Amino acid sequence: MTNCKKKFVRYKEGAEIYSIGLTKFRNLAKEAQAIYKIDGMVLVNCEIFEKFLEGFHL
Repeated sequence: MTNCKKKFVRYKEGAEIYSIGLTKFRNLAKEAQAIYKIDGMVLVNCEIFEKFLEGFHL
């Protein structure tokens, strides 16, 4: 089940949704290659980010 109801979020919203710090969310999103840059705006694809997070599941 997905935590995110949207496909794309900004850093601040994503950090709140996943209950992690802003810097940690930003770094994980970059590592997951889930970042989209449009002009000066950055969006994170929740679907890609969550697939990446599943790799940490124990």
